[in-house]
Amino acid sequence: MTEPHYDVTGGGPVLLVVPGGAGHPMGLGPLTDRLAERFTVVTYDPLGLAHGRLGRPVPDQRVEEWSEGAHRVLEEVLPDGESAYVFGTSSGGIAVLDLRARHPERLRHVVAHEAPCVTLPPDGARRRAELIERLQGGQPPATDDESATPMDVFLARVLRPFTAYVPTGPASPASAPLLTVAAGADSRGQLLYETAESVAARTGGGFAEFPGGHLGTLEHPVAFADRLTETLVPVNTPGAPAII
Repeated sequence: MTEPHYDVTGGGPVLLVVPGGAGHPMGLGPLTDRLAERFTVVTYDPLGLAHGRLGRPVPDQRVEEWSEGAHRVLEEVLPDGESAYVFGTSSGGIAVLDLRARHPERLRHVVAHEAPCVTLPPDGARRRAELIERLQGGQPPATDDESATPMDVFLARVLRPFTAYVPTGPASPASAPLLTVAAGADSRGQLLYETAESVAARTGGGFAEFPGGHLGTLEHPVAFADRLTETLVPVNTPGAPAII
């Protein structure tokens, strides 16, 4: 088992961030910079694509491998006796849902943004097939040469297995960490907004709207970071990080 890849910035309570797509944190700098004003931001790179592994062979991905890797990261970075806030978007949102189900014991509050568990809404199997066909446009791309991109890896190795994921809750719901399922305001009327509502209903999590659409982390990084901070640590919580 390879060592997990991650980056750490900022100071304060630990916030684990799991990116979408193939887990490459490209474009998330403005978001994590803003979050780092309030948190110790730990950005997990499940496949090490931002750490020199892009272009190497990648097998089909499994949700549980990402969540187990995220758990190992938390075991490395969390001080004794402390717990972490967790945020994941898109495929990263699926990973953090699985992390909450498998390892709830050191989590404070989990936010899953537009996790594409698209088999949950009505007629989910058909809509999943349509989504895959639309995104892949035919044959999945190669992932094991120097011209490979993170999007290639996502389309070929992540999209199919992750969109088949059906979330469950922890074995002991009474001791489960808080869960907020988020969708972008600009995604209203779309499949992933409906999916987020279905995930919230299935898991018993709360539901919240965030700025932008599926790529709100990139489109509105400061407003998104502030909404995430307010969701994780409401302003009336003792010791809540200040939003300036």
